[in-house]
Amino acid sequence: MKETVGRGFGRCADTIPAHRGNMDDAVLVTGAAGALGHAVVAELRRRGLAVVALDRPSAALDELGAQDGVHPVAVDLADRPAVRAAFEQVDAVATPSALVALAGGFVPGQLADLDEDALESLWRSNVASLLWCCQEAAPRMAAAGGGAIVTVGSKTAVGGPAPLAHALSKSAVVRASELLADELRPQGIRVNCVLPSVIDTPANRAWMSPKLAARAVAPAAIATVIAFLIGPDAAPVSGARVPVYGDS
Repeated sequence: MKETVGRGFGRCADTIPAHRGNMDDAVLVTGAAGALGHAVVAELRRRGLAVVALDRPSAALDELGAQDGVHPVAVDLADRPAVRAAFEQVDAVATPSALVALAGGFVPGQLADLDEDALESLWRSNVASLLWCCQEAAPRMAAAGGGAIVTVGSKTAVGGPAPLAHALSKSAVVRASELLADELRPQGIRVNCVLPSVIDTPANRAWMSPKLAARAVAPAAIATVIAFLIGPDAAPVSGARVPVYGDS
């Protein structure tokens, strides 16, 4: 197996030019404009890592892109040709050392509520977006000597009652992560999947009871785990399901 310990850590923050030019090694973060995405980007920048932030066009993505050491790429991550074009933009500014695949969606409902649109939407946002990004990122990381991928499943993907279509799509993410860990291991690429439950975000606070909110996990806490998984101290870890749900 190729040595991958040295990859995943890019140029220090104070040496990344404001215009962002070529960022050398960089961590790609999909769904970067969301609450967890913001926390992950902040943690990576705190560690001196350059970031390429991928998400749908939005003011939040523009705001991220204004930060030093962050290069924004607007893209529909569920669209394969769009993802391919986005990675051509990435090639112009960075060599990916890691991929943090946060992009995804949520639709509530049980069996009686399920329809074609909900199923298709969740499959595209949670599964297709992951596969298209891995398809583009993996050969680039392999050519550079290896790297790391972190995906996001869910606690409900592996057990317990849950909204049917969402848990089903997240189960596919978990299993895809395990399959990719096996497939990409010879190329020096590690793949691990974190399993959150309720994350303490403003959107979730709008419906959570005070008791549930007190148990929800802060995005920053999950971001720390993700940063560890792409870093050199996690070099022996691949194919893992990593619970990040605390008491929630």
